[in-house]
Parts: sequence; C-alpha cells; structure tokens
Amino acid sequence: MNSNLAEAHLQTIRLLMERSAIYRRALAPILLLAGLLGLAAAGIGLGFHLESARSFAGLWLGTAGVVVTSAFLLVRRQALNAHEKFWSPPTRRVAQALLPPLASGMLLGGLPVVVPPAWSDNSLTALVWLLFYGCALHSAGFFMERGIKWLGWIFIIVAFSLMIILAANGRLLRPPAANWIMGLTFGGLHLASGVYLYFTERRHPVA
Repeated sequence: MNSNLAEAHLQTIRLLMERSAIYRRALAPILLLAGLLGLAAAGIGLGFHLESARSFAGLWLGTAGVVVTSAFLLVRRQALNAHEKFWSPPTRRVAQALLPPLASGMLLGGLPVVVPPAWSDNSLTALVWLLFYGCALHSAGFFMERGIKWLGWIFIIVAFSLMIILAANGRLLRPPAANWIMGLTFGGLHLASGVYLYFTERRHPVA
C-alpha cells in the first residue's frame, strides 16, 4: 500500500516537472488578460469615482470573477487542444495550493459587499487582497517555474510596504488611491509578467 502511494506521488511529481513548460505557456495569455482587465477596472473605478467600500469591493470582486472564469476556459481549451485530461493530478495540486489564500483574501476583501465593513479605508481592502494573492502565487510557484514565486513575493512586499505607509500616514492612501493600487499591481504587474512570458516563450518554446 505504501509503495503504491509513493509511486503515485512520484508519478505526480514527474508530471508536474514535465508540464512546467505547459503551465508557462498557459500563464502568458492568462496574465495578459488579467493585466488588461485590471487596468480597465482601475479606469472604471477612477473614472466613475467608485470609492465607497461596497462599490470598490464589488468592482474588483467582479473583475476577479471574470479573470478566474476566463483563466479556467483558457486552460481547459489548451488541455483539449493538447488532447490532455484537464482535471489531472498535477492540476489538482496547483488548485489545492491556490485555494486557501485566494479564498481567504476573497472572503476578507468581499465583506463590504455583504455587511458593513469593519474598516472604512478601501486601501486596506486592496492590501489584504495583495497580501493573500501574493501568498497564493508563492504557493503555486512550488509546482511551476520560480518566476511565479518571485511574482508572489513582489505582491507580498508591495502589500507590506504600503501597510507601513498606511500605518504611518493613512491620509496618503485614501480614495482614489485604492483603485490606483489595484490598477498598478493587479493590472500593471500582471501585464508586465504576461508580456515577459509571451516573448520569452516564443524564443524558448521548451522552458
């Protein structure tokens, strides 16, 4: 029984190593899409002055929902085109690594949509999302290339740095700063990472 379990684990690890290049190819369009949608959402938030706790959370949770749904469809299409099983053991491992921090961030950041927020500053909501999202990317990075871990660390470091600024002088991060934070991080960082992966993948098809 133990030998069979060990063999199953080895097979999963082998598949993860073999599919690291596939994950890399899948990430480029996903990051590009997330970046463009993030910039668009920031533009909507700034243009329409969506600065109340409920409207800000609703805007960015809606954007996250579109990104997650689109990512699911993109990965599924790539799997079908490659004649591979979509919900494979490696895919489940990556999903299990992503789920706890993503769910925690969505739950805490989404509270203003359902109940009166415990805090009135949208910047704090944005920083909670940044922190948990960075943790999710770092966890997924154990099954992908180390660049995903670095991207996760960037989100975490930005979140902690802005938290220090918020603690020192909260007036510096008042609305519309929250939409700027989300646009520059979820929009700008995703877009930059997607462009990098797209061009390096074209030059080096096998990662």
